[in-house]
Amino acid sequence: MYQNAGTFNAGVVSVPGGAPIPGGGAAMPAMDAAGIASGGAFLVSELEKRDPLIRKPLTSFTYPRDIVIQTGGGWVDYASAMSVAYGITGGAGEGTVSAGGSNGVPIVQASLDKGLYKAHVFAAALRVMFVDMQKANYIGRSLDQMLSDGVRMAYDKHMDENVYRGLPAYGTTGLLNDPDAVETTVAAAGAGNSTKWADKSKEQILADVNTAITAAWEAAEYDEGAIPNHILLPYEQYSHILNTMVTDLAGESILDYLLKNNIAAKNGASLFIGATRWCKGAGTGGTDRMAVYVNHERYLKLDELVPLNRVMSGPNVANVCYDTAYMANISQVQLLYPQTMTYWDGI
Repeated sequence: MYQNAGTFNAGVVSVPGGAPIPGGGAAMPAMDAAGIASGGAFLVSELEKRDPLIRKPLTSFTYPRDIVIQTGGGWVDYASAMSVAYGITGGAGEGTVSAGGSNGVPIVQASLDKGLYKAHVFAAALRVMFVDMQKANYIGRSLDQMLSDGVRMAYDKHMDENVYRGLPAYGTTGLLNDPDAVETTVAAAGAGNSTKWADKSKEQILADVNTAITAAWEAAEYDEGAIPNHILLPYEQYSHILNTMVTDLAGESILDYLLKNNIAAKNGASLFIGATRWCKGAGTGGTDRMAVYVNHERYLKLDELVPLNRVMSGPNVANVCYDTAYMANISQVQLLYPQTMTYWDGI
């Protein structure tokens, strides 16, 4: 005949004869009261609906979308890029216009230059305690994978900052604050002479974008390969042009209209307009910034010289754990043609 080992009262275990609970302490919730009342006994943990999803911290990163990342190079201190400039010297009168038999032919000269861009090492380590690892294995969960995901998240957040604003403590800048890029303020054509898009008409916003594209292309001497194809905005302004219709009758937003009717699209380029949190307050005096540039490795890139990887792992007897180190070598943003990057503040 079945006999209870103890008395169960409202889900609390008490030891027969009033003996103390092993290990001391208060009585432990272990049984479900409703189950006991119906003649059954259930562990509290048996009456849980377990969600298998482990919710990670909320975060976002957009850097792979907004810049070309080249892989390879090794553990170097700098990344370099060569450029050439041409000039013509000599000649008479109209320079390269020459009459037959002339002995004053102009000479083309080339000047080579090398740009150096800093590289830095990203490093992070994870420690897995032996006992914790065994417990995780017992319930079918990989503690090592969970911590590895944390390292990857830390790396992506670091890359996001490195790409968009650089590392001030290390003396580098990023995509949205390069000192060689051209800075200007959008036209104060809104209500009350405001520059903000929230105070501007649809036509004025369209004018701001097309003016920005044209100015950047003009600075590149209308090179067909240097037509701006990438525009970054703060989320507020992006939402504004996404949800504001061009006309009251047409079901087309300013964003949709811009993507089809801009000088870049009419000259064979595919224009991308996207949002990033780093544009918020990135302009002069803390104003919101719009960045207009050519997203192509010829003009702009970043080197992931050594991608993030596990460089070493080993047991730590003193702490009864396993230690693992992850490292990467990354360059700063390389703006190879500064004239192709323009910043428009005050939007």
